[in-house]
Amino acid sequence: APQQYAPQPAAPQYAPQQYAPQPAAPQYAPQHYAPQPAAPQQYAPAAPPAQTSADAPAPIPMKIVISGGFGVGKTTFVGTISDIPPLTTEAAMTGMAVGVDNRGQVSTKTTTTVAMDFGRVAVDRSLVLYLFGTPGQDRFGFMWDDLVTGALGAIVLVDTRRLDDCFAAIDYFEDRQIPFVVVLNRFDGQLIHSVDAVRAALQLDPDVPIVTTDARNRQNVKESVLALLDVVLSRAIARNGHSL
Repeated sequence: APQQYAPQPAAPQYAPQQYAPQPAAPQYAPQHYAPQPAAPQQYAPAAPPAQTSADAPAPIPMKIVISGGFGVGKTTFVGTISDIPPLTTEAAMTGMAVGVDNRGQVSTKTTTTVAMDFGRVAVDRSLVLYLFGTPGQDRFGFMWDDLVTGALGAIVLVDTRRLDDCFAAIDYFEDRQIPFVVVLNRFDGQLIHSVDAVRAALQLDPDVPIVTTDARNRQNVKESVLALLDVVLSRAIARNGHSL
């Protein structure tokens, strides 16, 4: 039999919703800003770059010679002032040297310099001194010409108990017109002869300084070296006719 369908109820009608108009957003007037003048910028001057040891100029080397007779204290003098461990060439005096090496009045000394002594001292960052000590025995005299080559001046150490031992050194530097000072080493803290007596005995020119020292005392040795530098500087000024 045909199926009968009951009519479906009509869908409910919805009334359209009314929405109240929303208020308009407030209008903002564009703001105008006056341009501000730029403040002048202050720049501090840049500091110069720090100078490193690699950039610093190399110090000026100066060579000086420490000379004198046997046993006057040359090796001690160099070692006292050197900033570095000094190079020494001390050798024992054996029986083979009897009749060859002259011990003089230094009978207790058992070694002798056979080549040279060497030391280095920095006066300041711009100046470095290289000290070369000469051998005291006559048989090593051939070393002197090589050691003195290029030297700006010399120190002649003197033991006032043995003035005769310093004549050879003084003659050497006078003949070659090398500036030098005479330094009297105070053995046992005393001088056998006065400074004036030594000057007269050695017949030194008036412009050759004589100073006293204790080769074991660094300050004393420093003053002796400065006395030589004064002589070298004075000679250079006199030669050039104006200050350096």
